[in-house]
Amino acid sequence: MSDSNATRDNTPSLTARLVDGVSDWLSRDVTPLGVPRTDFERLCEHVRAGDVILVEGRSRVAGIIQSVTLSAWTHAALYIGRAGDVAHPGARKAIDRAGWPDATPLVLEAQLGEGVHLSSLARYRREHLRLCRPHDIAPIDRDRVLAYTLDRIGMAYDTRQIFDLLRFFFPYGLLPRHWRSTLFEAGHGEAARAICSTLLANAFASVRYPILPVMHRGADGQATFYRSNARLITPRDFDHSPYFDVIKYPFFGDDIARYRDMIWGETRPKAAERGAK
Repeated sequence: MSDSNATRDNTPSLTARLVDGVSDWLSRDVTPLGVPRTDFERLCEHVRAGDVILVEGRSRVAGIIQSVTLSAWTHAALYIGRAGDVAHPGARKAIDRAGWPDATPLVLEAQLGEGVHLSSLARYRREHLRLCRPHDIAPIDRDRVLAYTLDRIGMAYDTRQIFDLLRFFFPYGLLPRHWRSTLFEAGHGEAARAICSTLLANAFASVRYPILPVMHRGADGQATFYRSNARLITPRDFDHSPYFDVIKYPFFGDDIARYRDMIWGETRPKAAERGAK
């Protein structure tokens, strides 16, 4: 039976099975959990709808993103609020299916093998997190950003973009033309697919809120801003953006003035060294 016939019979094609297998292998965590550096309870108390939450991932694909971007941040999710406060029809269906209590803090994210979906923020309780808040964004624009992303629940993940990023490891001229990265080609990519940072970049661009815009000053001194290619936006760009406030909730954050009272050891335990790798 050919791949096309298998598809018509609702049986996954060989290509689909291969992509699923590779996606599962790439998304599997390979780095052990370390001691979390974020006070998760305090973060949950102060996070607001529209905040971008950065995650230091531990999977194979996270390792690729870290190598390409030279940043620890490998994933970006959008906080949408507590389950009981979300009114979007598509989101409500997902919330009802999952059975989350009204007080559950939720994020919207695009993940390899899962596409665009809602998750409980608690799944990242033991991960290293950073909260990036769009500074002074108008409430109406924040709501439009949320609606833009929620409208895309169920969208597939753009696996091609991960391989495009991986191709930056190789000299461009040595690759066959059909293997070369298409990140810089206008209009490339399926409109029905997304990755985490690209989805959020497009959401903020839809209300003309800047992340890392390109500025050009004309002969008359007038500055004109141009949005960056959303497909080139990575999680670290929200951390670097001058338009997003970086909010940290470290342990001992309220007591840091007492840093002299902190207990310090001279030799790092072997278990701590393994957890930090």
